[in-house]
Amino acid sequence: MENIQITQLIAILCDGNNIERSIHELSKSKSTMINFDTLIPKLLNGRGLNRFYYFREGKSISSKFADRLHEKFYGQVIPCHKSADIPLSIKATQLSSKVDTIIIMSGDSDFVELVRHLKAEGVRVEIAAVKNTTAAILIEEAAYFHEITEEDWFEYKAPKVKHSKKKKY
Repeated sequence: MENIQITQLIAILCDGNNIERSIHELSKSKSTMINFDTLIPKLLNGRGLNRFYYFREGKSISSKFADRLHEKFYGQVIPCHKSADIPLSIKATQLSSKVDTIIIMSGDSDFVELVRHLKAEGVRVEIAAVKNTTAAILIEEAAYFHEITEEDWFEYKAPKVKHSKKKKY
């Protein structure tokens, strides 16, 4: 018997504000950040990444962060005027004919109707979020739930700036 390899094309769409608030609440620190270097491979579990979008409310998104996501995962950071809900939903609908599975990184119950729509279109929908801040109905509607835990984040410590002493003349 030959081994049959099943492949899936995956799109990951991250509601950055939702995930950030969730991990900040659980870790009790505003300096906590998702470790995408380990989380994305864990979510993919050997499947192929087709697209990665990080939606975030506001204009103060670090260009270093955006560059890193692009270099590592060919990801794209999308600044949102207000909430990420509508832009993320539109992008998911646009991608539904191009991928087999969409992983939505958010625990927001506002995405329940999107999940139902995508499933009706034949797309497998998975949710990745912090369990205790995720709506139960969203977990129920998803084909699979990936729990984001302490193993998936780190405490960011800003590099110390060395101050040079100016010589007095």
